[in-house]
Amino acid sequence: MNDFWAAMDRLFADSRLFGGLYAKLKPLCIKYRELIVYVFVGGVTTVVAWGCKFLWNILVFGSPALPTLAQNSVLSLVENVSGILCAYPLNRKWVFRSQNPKIFSEFLSFVGSRVATWIMGWLLNLLMVNALHITVYVSTIVVGVLVIIGNYVFSKLFVFKKKKEDPSAE
Repeated sequence: MNDFWAAMDRLFADSRLFGGLYAKLKPLCIKYRELIVYVFVGGVTTVVAWGCKFLWNILVFGSPALPTLAQNSVLSLVENVSGILCAYPLNRKWVFRSQNPKIFSEFLSFVGSRVATWIMGWLLNLLMVNALHITVYVSTIVVGVLVIIGNYVFSKLFVFKKKKEDPSAE
């Protein structure tokens, strides 16, 4: 990451147009790096998951705006499996920079946390689409925002938690 900031320093440090703004934004970007990268990775994961969901809805179910309960459940499963397979490696490497050698155990924790938010999202989606008659497209966006927040909290607190350093080691 230091190479990135060195390149940015060379690019913008002398710029009259961007130099002042860059000097103000750089410390904020460094301070909130994890959250900024999480939002970007979450965006990529969301595009992949929603793309798979909507493609499945079009190709398999004929693109109903109000899918049946069974169709809605299958769409939720497709969305989550594709989202988990996309999100884990990106979160492990880029967001939380995990060095945990127990990758399989970490992956299972990740899947467990995502199953919890999937159930929450699935229930909310069923309520919005099948009870409140909100289209699958609107409900997907609303539920997606809530699930992204839940996923970050679970990942930060339970999956990719940092080990506390031993104060006596200093």
